[in-house]
Amino acid sequence: MKVLTLSNRQLLAIVLLGPILIARLSAQSTNELEPVAAPIPSGLETVEFYSPAVDRRMKFDIVLPEGYYQSDARYPVLYLLHGYMQNYTVWGRNLAAAFYARNLNDLIVVLPDGGNSWFINYASSDDGQSNNWEDHIVVDVLAHVDKNYRTEARREGRAIAGLSMGGFGAYSMGLRNSELFVSIGSTSGALGHARTAAAAIRAGADRGPGTTDPQRQARIDEADAFISKIIDIPGFSTQGERTPKGVDFITAEQAEAYDPFTIIYEVPRSQMPHIYMDSGTEDGLVQEAREMAQLLILNNVPFDYMQNHGRHNSEYWRRSIGHMMTIQNEVMQRALGKRP
Repeated sequence: MKVLTLSNRQLLAIVLLGPILIARLSAQSTNELEPVAAPIPSGLETVEFYSPAVDRRMKFDIVLPEGYYQSDARYPVLYLLHGYMQNYTVWGRNLAAAFYARNLNDLIVVLPDGGNSWFINYASSDDGQSNNWEDHIVVDVLAHVDKNYRTEARREGRAIAGLSMGGFGAYSMGLRNSELFVSIGSTSGALGHARTAAAAIRAGADRGPGTTDPQRQARIDEADAFISKIIDIPGFSTQGERTPKGVDFITAEQAEAYDPFTIIYEVPRSQMPHIYMDSGTEDGLVQEAREMAQLLILNNVPFDYMQNHGRHNSEYWRRSIGHMMTIQNEVMQRALGKRP
C-alpha cells in the first residue's frame, strides 16, 4: 500500500473528515504514516439495502449482541448518526460504539449513513437525485432493521443519537417523530444548524458553498481517495457524491421546521422523549448545548446533561459515547419493563 507522508495538521484534517483509518508508523521513517482500514469489531456486520427515500443502494453497520444468533430474544435499538464528512463506518469501527455495545450486550446498535445531508428532506433536488434523508432514516432504515432483526419494534425500544451534524439530526428527527423514539441524544451536537439557516435566509445571505483553500482541498482529496474505498457505496463514496445536489431550505419556515429550539415546543409533554446531551468545554458548540439546557430548565423538561474537558474531535467522542449509550440503553430497558 502506498505510504502517505502526513503532517500533524493533515492528520487532524483526516480525523475531522471521519476517522475511518488508523495512521500506522512506517518502519522506514517516523515521519511517514500509512493509512490502513480500522479492524472490524466483534458483532459488527455491514448491511446493504435499497432505500426508496433516496433512490439508491445504501449501507449501514449494525452491532449485534453476543449470542444473538443462538437466542430468540428481542432487543431495543440505538440508532447512532455520524457527523459531517463522516460515514456509517465511523462510530462502530473507530469511535468505540461497538465496544460499548458489546459491553452492554443487551441492545442492538445501528449505524446509518446520511452523507453530508444534515439528515433532512431537501426542499428541492437537482440532477435527478432524491434527497429525502430524514425519510431514509425514520422510514427505510427503521423498517429494514425491524423486518430483518429481532428488535423491540416500538417506541419504548428505540433511541436515536449522534455527534455534531448527527446530534442535530437526532434531535430534529427525534422531536419531529417523537412517536418513534423514547430517547434522543447528542454529543457535540450542531443543534443550531437550522436556526442559523433560517436567520441567513431571512437576511438574504448567500448560503452557497464558499471557496476552499487549495492546500486544504488537496489534503481532503488525499484522504477522500482512501476513505471512499472503505465506504464502498456505488455513486455515494466520495465527498462530492455524498453532498446532496439541490437546496436544503428554500424558506426560513422550512428551516425552522427542523430547528430543535423551535419544534421542541410542538411535542406534547406526554410524548416528549428522554433528552440527553453533552459537549466538550473547549468545543465551540458547547454554547448551543448550554442554551438547549437552559431552554429545557425554563420549561421544566427533564434531561441529562454532561460537559467535560474536550474539543470537537475523536478523542472526546471515544470518551463520551460510553456515557451516552449507557444512559440511553437504561432509558429503553426501563421503558420496556426490563429493570426493577
